[in-house]
Order: sequence, then structure tokens, then C-alpha cells
Amino acid sequence: MVAPPTEHEILDVNRRYHDVAAESYDSKWGISFGKIGHQQVLGKITKLLGPRPGPFANSLEIGAGTGYFSLNLLQTGVVKHATCTDISPGMLATLEHNALQLGLEVETAACDASQLPFEDESFDLVLGHAVLHHLPDLDACFAEFKRVLKPGGTLFFAGEPSRSGDRIAAYPKRAGLKAGPLWRKLVRASPAPTHDGGTDEQEHALEAFVDVHAFVPADLERHTKAAGFADVRVQGEELLANWFGWFNRTLESSADPQSIPWGWIKYAYNGYIFLQKVDRKLLEPRLPPRIFYNLMVAARKPG
Repeated sequence: MVAPPTEHEILDVNRRYHDVAAESYDSKWGISFGKIGHQQVLGKITKLLGPRPGPFANSLEIGAGTGYFSLNLLQTGVVKHATCTDISPGMLATLEHNALQLGLEVETAACDASQLPFEDESFDLVLGHAVLHHLPDLDACFAEFKRVLKPGGTLFFAGEPSRSGDRIAAYPKRAGLKAGPLWRKLVRASPAPTHDGGTDEQEHALEAFVDVHAFVPADLERHTKAAGFADVRVQGEELLANWFGWFNRTLESSADPQSIPWGWIKYAYNGYIFLQKVDRKLLEPRLPPRIFYNLMVAARKPG
């Protein structure tokens, strides 16, 4: 029997995986720092923090990646000063480049989320997007989040995979794999180019080891409350949009990106945005959080 990976091994793989992924991450996931990015990030954060969140004087982002959340929140005035952390120096280098291009000032620190190099009660907001599922010791991390927050400070995490949502997503992915050859023929797209041990292969080889959690709502509530947070709220997000998105993303991954017609790209994007609105207005307020693809949690530090 193979022993499960240690906490050190999990962190090391996450560091190497995200260093490899950093250069192409924004293009791979369609990261935007313009109007589209502003709408996406505000659409998420307002679900639990209200229609006019902040402004927060000092924010700390955990697993900031290339800056998707913090750089968009800085541009929209939700945060005034952002500090961004990540286990991956490569991701932070891309983030710093993005900030420079946008004319924004940020502080960065490459560190483990369970050992944050900041003084007690330094931040008004601690946040993250799609990061908690990478962290091996969640209780230690949540204790650190509380330590560095000021009394009355806000905790917000979004984009965390739910167990049932992760299972459901397997169906559109499988359908996309089967439909790929016919789809390429219909849109006249070329097959994806093959590589020989390049960056894509390195990233793919590590991908299976970086996701260490999928959650049910009670998991996020338990970790948050155990750290001593109050007013804990958990909500599900995106159901139809993710089914549609994963099917299309799987189709597109089978083709050379340069050969995918602009008409298809526009259709896939507009369809995703439309279904996001359906999810937000009709499904998320009415259906139990556990069935959605992603979960988000917000809370407050007492005092």
C-alpha cells in the first residue's frame, strides 16, 4: 500500500505545479482584468458581502495566483491596499507583471497559508478564490486567517469545489471528450498539437496531486467556526453555467486554439454568462448549496 502524501509533499507539488502553470494561466482560464473581470469578481463577492462591499483598507489574499481577485478588487475600489500571497513564486511573478501593466501597486509574499508572515490584526479582509482545496492543514490555515484579521474583520472564500458538484461535472467532461472529433469537423478546427515533454505535460503530470479536498457545506462551516469566526454563511454557486462551461472547455481542449472560430468563442462566452445569471437569480437562492459545482463561505472575526 502506498503511503498518503505528507503535508510537505503536498505543498511542494502545489508549488511546482503552479510555477509551471503560471506563464499560460491567464490565457488558459480566460482571466480578465478589464470590465469582464470586474463584473465576474464583483458578481461573486456581492453574493455574501452585499451589493456594496467594503471598501476595505487592507486586504490579504491567500493563493492569489496571477491576481484575478485582488487586481480586479483594487480597480473597482472594493479594496484600497492589497497584499497577495501564494505558495508559488512563479504565480506571484506573473501577478506582479499584471499589476505593473495595470498601474497598480501590490505587496506579495511567497508563503505557506498555515504560517503567514504577518503581524496579528493586520488586515480588514482575508480572502481567496479556488485555494482552500489545495491546503493540507485547513484548521491551521483558518487559525492564521483569524490571527491576522482585525477585530470585526471579514473572511471570504469562493470557488471551492463541492463533492457532489465535482461528481456531476464528470458527465459534461465525458460528453465533451466523445463529441470532440465531430465538433472539430463541424467548426473546422484542427486537432490540438502534440507536445514532447513540454510545459503542458509537466503541468498535467502534477495536476492530479494538487487538489486535496472537495467539500460539503458542513466542512466549510466546521473549519470556520472551529477557528472562532462568527456569522458564518455558506452558499453554492454555478450549476448550469459549469455544466455548459466544462462541456465547451473539454471540446476546446481537443483543438488547436488558433483554429477555433471566433463565432464559437463568442457563443461559448455569452452562453456561460447567460447561464451564470440564471444560476444567480433563479437557482442559487432556492436550491441547497451542496448540489452546486462551487461553494463560498463568508464570516466575521468577533470584536
